[in-house]
Amino acid sequence: MKKIALLSLVVISLMLSSCGNGVKKSVPDSGPKSADTGTVKISFREYEHHFGKVSEGEKVEYVFTFENQGTANLVIASATTSCGCTVPKYDTKPIPPGGKGNLEVVFDTSGRSGIQTKTVTVKSNASTPVVLLKITAEVVTNTQ
Repeated sequence: MKKIALLSLVVISLMLSSCGNGVKKSVPDSGPKSADTGTVKISFREYEHHFGKVSEGEKVEYVFTFENQGTANLVIASATTSCGCTVPKYDTKPIPPGGKGNLEVVFDTSGRSGIQTKTVTVKSNASTPVVLLKITAEVVTNTQ
């Protein structure tokens, strides 16, 4: 009877110890780290542009130039403006390290007068993911 009890205890112990063998536990990888994916740094030549005096109804444009000073591709995700009178245009292709790009801003002065300040919010994968650009113009009404 003792042998049967001891044998049963051994069998039960083996069954319980093998229950978790098929389950993988997550263990931090201690192997070599993956390759560095690099950094992305966007740098604009200018962050502000002043058009000076412009006539009401005129469409003025300016091209902001920038450079990827990082070690990985720069991707502009979006460029949005503070007003529908201002339209940004930019290339959606990745800019390689050391590469340059342009962001064109067109400001429609129709229905505007006085000093106008508009902002363009540029979002990208750069280490500084949001950059603000600013344009200013003094819109004068042509009186005849």
